[in-house]
Amino acid sequence: MATVRKALLRRLVGLASLPAVSISSGGTFPKRVKIVEVCPRDGLQNEKNIIPTPTKIKLIDMLSEAGLPVIEATSFVSPKWVPQMADHAEVLKGIRKFPGTNYPVLTPNFKGYQAAVAAGAKEVAIFGAVSELFTRKNINCSIDESLQQSYEILKAAQAASIPVRGYISCVLGCPYEGKISPAKVAEVAKKLYSMGCYEISLGDTIGVGTPGIMRDMLSAVMHEVPVAALAVHCHDTYGQALANTLMALQMGVSVVDSSVAGLGGCPYAQGASGNLATEDLVYMLTGLGIHTGVNLQKLLEAGAFICQALNRKTSSKVAQATSKL
Repeated sequence: MATVRKALLRRLVGLASLPAVSISSGGTFPKRVKIVEVCPRDGLQNEKNIIPTPTKIKLIDMLSEAGLPVIEATSFVSPKWVPQMADHAEVLKGIRKFPGTNYPVLTPNFKGYQAAVAAGAKEVAIFGAVSELFTRKNINCSIDESLQQSYEILKAAQAASIPVRGYISCVLGCPYEGKISPAKVAEVAKKLYSMGCYEISLGDTIGVGTPGIMRDMLSAVMHEVPVAALAVHCHDTYGQALANTLMALQMGVSVVDSSVAGLGGCPYAQGASGNLATEDLVYMLTGLGIHTGVNLQKLLEAGAFICQALNRKTSSKVAQATSKL
């Protein structure tokens, strides 16, 4: 049965594959997209039941075997605030480091950065938001104070030649402030980029955005930050994650965050569902003739593994469809 399923999956992927598609504005989609897999951190951090460390390690190893170029391994946050990530050092030390794959970790403050480096982290990520209320409720400080904390990490990381990625939350809408000005997103993105973040991930944290809002936000940000340094991170609360990502690709963005099985979600937004499923993203990119280097079958196996461990159904449409074959 498994052999038949694999054969049918190869046929479906073959049917989806087309040459790179031109768009109405006269450009083309990127020929290659870098996928940043965030499930081990963003996808699992809000799970109520503590997931065994060996399970997390096996998930990351399976994702590595699938060919993902970047896998966010864990978060060096206080166990008091995120108990699920208390084993961050053990996870980072226990995973197999595949050649050509990067394993960044989230560091919310300087103490977390120091712990990450001590555990062997070769790349870190910092985060901020464009909403004062969200920043207060999420990390208990103002946007300016958050940026100051980020600057301390960036200074130390630059001295140690450690790359730093920046996340910006709520770029298309906030659960407390509602609509977000594209100019505000551009302002925060410019500050993070000028401080030394090599890449800025723009997150629709509560999944309220639509392609038009994505277009307007990116247009503003691209006036301040090179498009090559931008990534998008879409949640699928209103079923818009793939559509919003497609708009970003159309505008030249070539880095996309996603989570296997669509796991994750924002704990501060009622009803907010998970991230864009990596399986669905890979299937769409394959259909556009865009290279990812990711093996869809192995990716599906990784998604099935973690869903079984969590005792839940996948949110990936591709996984749901292929499981019925």
